[in-house]
Amino acid sequence: MTHIPNECWVVDLGPIAYDPACEWQHRVVAARKAGAVPDVLLLCEHPHVITLGRNGRNENLLASSNVLRQMNVEFHATDRGGDITYHGPGQIVGYPILDLTAHRRDVRWYVSQLEEAMIRATREYGVESRRIEGMHGIWVDAPASAGGAEKLAALGVHLSRWVTSHGFAYNVTTDLRYFDLIVPCGIADKRATSLERILGRAVDFIEAKKRITRHFGEVFDRALVRISRDELDAFLRAPGALGLQEVSPQVAVSADAPQHM
Repeated sequence: MTHIPNECWVVDLGPIAYDPACEWQHRVVAARKAGAVPDVLLLCEHPHVITLGRNGRNENLLASSNVLRQMNVEFHATDRGGDITYHGPGQIVGYPILDLTAHRRDVRWYVSQLEEAMIRATREYGVESRRIEGMHGIWVDAPASAGGAEKLAALGVHLSRWVTSHGFAYNVTTDLRYFDLIVPCGIADKRATSLERILGRAVDFIEAKKRITRHFGEVFDRALVRISRDELDAFLRAPGALGLQEVSPQVAVSADAPQHM
């Protein structure tokens, strides 16, 4: 498969556990560093899992290991920036594998663009969402009893040689009760919400995913090309696709540009 400049492959991995999704990311990151693939947006939906970023604090996990096991919730430490978050069914998870040298070598700009794509997609539902300084992700206004704002989508990214991984999580029909197992993003006075809860009606998950994907292509000025996971797998198995082994240190975005999942 050949690719052209300003192209981005979109691969929907579908429902997939967290570890296999991370392995997909590692493979695509290696290929992107080698210049063997264009930018890639991996989309997926995880079963119940709680992840703790490199900047996270264990005390923000409120449930014991026994409770997690009883509720069939996995727990994973991860190399992304940010604190703790929950992923589960009804949540759009996006893992962009972009080479920022072909865009802009600016982590804050990159995070802002991810937020912008989700803000635009949310606006299509008649809902205005916004950023909050120092607390990345997108937020909607809520009663003062909810801290004045509720989090609709979260971000947590990782960069290595300016190639991105990890990304965003957007709540569409997510069961919000699972966020009670954690202090979401380590922010005690804020809570999570979902598009379905905001609108008070059922939301088509596939349509929401299409809207976010379209706006992602717009804000990053990329022509989106959809390929299957089997096509991507075959390409990554081709000789030379994964390039050289990683030799330089990796960087998780943290203090200077705090990322919260």
